[in-house]
Amino acid sequence: MKIEQQAPERHVLTVTVDNEAGILARIAGMFTARGYNIDSLTVADITENHAVSRITIVTHGPPAVIDQIRHQLDRLVPVHKVVDLTESGPYVERELALIKVSGTGEKRVEALRVAEIFRARPVDTTTESFVFELTGIPDKIDSFVALMRELGLVEIGRTGVVGMIRGANEA
Repeated sequence: MKIEQQAPERHVLTVTVDNEAGILARIAGMFTARGYNIDSLTVADITENHAVSRITIVTHGPPAVIDQIRHQLDRLVPVHKVVDLTESGPYVERELALIKVSGTGEKRVEALRVAEIFRARPVDTTTESFVFELTGIPDKIDSFVALMRELGLVEIGRTGVVGMIRGANEA
């Protein structure tokens, strides 16, 4: 009998947690212990009194594994809510990147032209380099970085994905 393997799917999970020491380590440890990979991880305080944080995790896996991840996260004590944005309907996701490009002459001009097409904003400029700020979906940032590699890419810093369900309802 042949067992059918389901293809891994990309999922964006948001986890609302108490803002306490060690919670991020516990979540990362849960992924590590079970052999799951985290593609992107962002954390931010979301309340005025700094009591609650929102963790956004991008991971890959077959549906059964994603369900298991959600259930494991739900069982952690300081977790209030786990939402799989990928399965919750339309959602918005964005990532911020800073991309340093070095070059002179035609390469410098071309880097500025490409940045304008991608709506990347120069946030630092010298006579020999730029630091561009770019916000968008990860594929957009990947495409921009690939083009900048040919024009003098020096360094990249990326925040990781944040996401939110579209519309007036809270996730």
